[in-house]
Amino acid sequence: MQRRQFIALLGGAVTWPLAARAQQDQRMRRIAVLNALAEDDPESVARRPAFEQALKALGWINGSNLRLDYRWGAAGDADRARKYAAELVALAPDVILTSGTSVVAPMMQATRTIPIVFVQVIDPVGSGFVESLARPGGNITGFTQFEYSLAAKWLELLKQIAPQVTRAAVIRDPRLGFGIGQFAVVQAVAPSLGMELSPINAPDVSEIERGIAAFARSPNGGLVVTTGGTGFHRNEIIALAAKHRLPAVYPYSYYVRAGGLISYGPDTIDQYRRAADYIDRIFKGEKPADLPVQTPTKYNLAINLKTAQSLGLAVPHAMLTRADEVIE
Repeated sequence: MQRRQFIALLGGAVTWPLAARAQQDQRMRRIAVLNALAEDDPESVARRPAFEQALKALGWINGSNLRLDYRWGAAGDADRARKYAAELVALAPDVILTSGTSVVAPMMQATRTIPIVFVQVIDPVGSGFVESLARPGGNITGFTQFEYSLAAKWLELLKQIAPQVTRAAVIRDPRLGFGIGQFAVVQAVAPSLGMELSPINAPDVSEIERGIAAFARSPNGGLVVTTGGTGFHRNEIIALAAKHRLPAVYPYSYYVRAGGLISYGPDTIDQYRRAADYIDRIFKGEKPADLPVQTPTKYNLAINLKTAQSLGLAVPHAMLTRADEVIE
C-alpha cells in the first residue's frame, strides 16, 4: 500500500510540471506591432493579412491564443515614433514587430529586454541595431531589405527602359547613412552608363518638389528613387515624375502599382510571412540573439505599361519577359 502510494505520488510529481508547461504553452501571447506606414496605406492593407495568415498557419490565431496591438504611421515623425514605442512596451508584449528602419531605433531605446523582430530594415549592422548578421546579439533580429549593391541595378534599369536618358536625379535622404550609401553605389556605376547624377534630398515634399522642378528644366533626365525618407511621399514623387515627364525607377513594386514606371526590389510582403516564423520560434523558446538576420530570398521586377506609354517609351521585350509583375 505504501509502495503504491509512493509511486502515485512520484507519478504526480513527474506529470504535474509537464501539464503545467503544456498549459503555459497555450496561454494568450501578445505581439506589439509598430508600423512606419499609415494603416490605410495600400501596402499596409496587404502586409497585415499576410502577417496574420502566416501566424495562423503556425497555430497562432488573433483573438484566440494571440493578441495583436498595432500602431501605425510612425515614420517621419520622431516624437510619434517614440510615443508609440513607449505605449507598446507598456503593454508588456511577448514579442515586438517593427517595420521600417526609422522605427527600430526608438523601439530599441524603449526596451532592451523584450524580443524585437524587424522587417524592411537597411544595413542593420551599420545602423547599430545588431552586432552581426550571423549573431545579432541583444534582443533584436529580423530581415534586411537588400544589399547596397542593388542600387546599381536601378540605374541600369533606368537606362534600359529609357535609353535617351543621360542625366539622373537621385532622390535620397542624406540624414540617413544608408541614404548616402545607396547614392555612392549609384554614383560609382554612373560613368560606365554615360550618366550624370544630381542628388535631391528628401526630408520633405517641398524640397523634393523644388529639386525635381529644377532638374527637369534640362532634357534627357530621369529619376532614381532610393529607400529611406521616400516611401511615405511616394504618391507625390510619382505625380511629380508624371508632371515633368521623367522616367523613374523605384525600389519596390508598390510604387509601380501606384503609377510608377518600373521597380526592382525585394518582396515586401514575404518578409512579414518570414517574420511570423521567427516570432513562432521565439514563442517556443529561441532567443533573438541566436536567430541570424536574413536577407531577401527574391527580388521582383515590376513594370507599368500604361505609364511607359504615357512617356512614349517602348519597353524592351527582354525586360517584359523577365518581369515578375506587369501592370497594363
